[in-house]
Amino acid sequence: CFLLLLGVRQWLWEPVRVKGSSMLPTLKNSQWLWVSKIAYHTGEPQRGDVVICHYPGRGDTNFVKRVVGLPGDTVAVQDGFLYVNGEKYEEPYITHRPDYILAPYTVPEGMYFVLGDNRSNSNDSHLVGPIERDMIVGHVRSVLWPLDKWRTIE
Repeated sequence: CFLLLLGVRQWLWEPVRVKGSSMLPTLKNSQWLWVSKIAYHTGEPQRGDVVICHYPGRGDTNFVKRVVGLPGDTVAVQDGFLYVNGEKYEEPYITHRPDYILAPYTVPEGMYFVLGDNRSNSNDSHLVGPIERDMIVGHVRSVLWPLDKWRTIE
């Protein structure tokens, strides 16, 4: 049973707890998430996906962020708005606009650019740079807990 559970957690799905406020208002501190790992064994992250990822030099610490830049994309933040490939990117989930400027940056092949939804309070790619594909470990599918906040994440 233990080996079966370990395999499920390693390859299929895992519950993950949110720590911090970097994804407000989408996700709140202490919520538990359902994270699909198989989604990225069979496919690639897409722009807009909320993901669990790791950062270089931070070990197995889980970070929850949103993919905003795919390999080859040029991303920028100006006047509080995200631009992808020169076009203003609509983000209805953003209520805390960033107070920083990000000059146009082209995401290298095999890398992804991730940002928190609470842009002015997030340790993300605007600070640590893009992350490698293998640092994205799962796709957040829903909030599991608390039960009265259960919902799918788009």
